[in-house]
Amino acid sequence: QNLRKEKVKPNLFFLPLLTFVHLQDAFVAFHVDKVLVSKYLKSLEIGELAPDQPSIEPTKNKMLVKDFRELRATVEKMGLLEPNQLFFFLHLAHILLLDTAAWLILLYFGTSLMPFIISLVVLTISQVQASWLQHDLGHLSVFRKTKWNHLLHKFVMCHLIGASAKWWTLLHSQHHAKPNCFEKDPDIDMHPFLFTLGKKLSVELGIKKKKYMPYNHQHKYFFISEYLHSPSSWFVWVSQMNHIPMDIYYDKNLDWVSTQLQATCNVEQSLFNDWFTGHLNFQIEHHLFPTMPRHNYWKVAPLVKSLCAKHGIEYQCKPLLTAFADIVHSLKNSGELWLDAYLHK
Repeated sequence: QNLRKEKVKPNLFFLPLLTFVHLQDAFVAFHVDKVLVSKYLKSLEIGELAPDQPSIEPTKNKMLVKDFRELRATVEKMGLLEPNQLFFFLHLAHILLLDTAAWLILLYFGTSLMPFIISLVVLTISQVQASWLQHDLGHLSVFRKTKWNHLLHKFVMCHLIGASAKWWTLLHSQHHAKPNCFEKDPDIDMHPFLFTLGKKLSVELGIKKKKYMPYNHQHKYFFISEYLHSPSSWFVWVSQMNHIPMDIYYDKNLDWVSTQLQATCNVEQSLFNDWFTGHLNFQIEHHLFPTMPRHNYWKVAPLVKSLCAKHGIEYQCKPLLTAFADIVHSLKNSGELWLDAYLHK
């Protein structure tokens, strides 16, 4: 997934299926129109594996990969990758309604303290819900046609949120390709300059006697750094509750399924949790099937649980408040590990 390290053209993410067989699951997971993408990537094909060469590397779980591909085929047959456009239309409508309401409150009630606060709360909710919608569009899960996803993604991201759609796509694709892999996942680039993340990386940093911040207090200044930005704070808490408490280390070159499961956990389902998190309470299913429309996560979740149970893999699912608390606990723990290694190793 990190083609820059493979010395391949940096503006392209993935190679054809026949070039590197171990990228097959990532390629399938990310691309809706695989035939079209393969045409553009044809120039990068450098050869095929000989018949006597193994298609699975020793670091990858061959049986897990086989069962996951069967699950993927089942998911496609069940139609779980097909979007319900009414769901997303209603979601967009409620965003625009909230956005309009926020400005109407100021227009009719003025800019005194109470109308301002109410307007700010409503606009914050609108912005966060828009960020969930742009996330859906960026993953090509709203429309069957890729171009319509891209067009509306630019509208929501650039006009409603005020950020770059291309910037988000570049960084988020790298995150999904290698979640929680240090130096490959841009979402954990905060290590080591702001936070120290992961047990092993924290100890390693302490042994090297590196100190960019007082990491043993990072669980405290985390609150300060997040609450400086109202809407983004909501987004960060939701996105990080599924990742920071999980394994964070260098790339272990595992198979697609193992890579995603080691870096993600779920939050219990409820109508509020689904709405509040943009269905990212189903982070495991989202990472395994990134183009799946979010309204179908709950349908595939039992199948993923069965896959994990069969292969003895932990499928973590927590209450929402526990997941939030785990962010702080994991930061506190890694900070203490760093301090111990810094002082005594």
